[in-house]
Amino acid sequence: MYLSGIINIGGVLVLSRFFSNKVINEADPVVMSNFGLLMIVVWGLVFLATAPKWHFLKWVIGAFVIEKFIYGYVWTQWLMSNNLTDVYEQDVMAGIFYTIYGANDWFFCIFYLSVFIYLNKNKLKQPNNI
Repeated sequence: MYLSGIINIGGVLVLSRFFSNKVINEADPVVMSNFGLLMIVVWGLVFLATAPKWHFLKWVIGAFVIEKFIYGYVWTQWLMSNNLTDVYEQDVMAGIFYTIYGANDWFFCIFYLSVFIYLNKNKLKQPNNI
């Protein structure tokens, strides 16, 4: 879970050059606007914040599954209707971003789904203060 948060935050900040990489914005202006990139960083902060108590947060983990599925699906649709080579020709870091962001989301979708299933099977006792 920590890795998920670190990748969200670090990947966006590095590959977007701290939100200054306009090629990322132009390649998908709806999902990957600077606002969209900022929200990915916020999700990363949420992943980090919940990591220490993940075993008590079954429904939050379920929401993570949905979030990762949506980004993975949007990325898959984007790949099917855009030319990744064009992005690389404009900016290598933007190309790397579009190459890996959805694969990362699909991977963590499966990871969070596995955790969600685990939590449902094991029905861990919830503390009163959470």
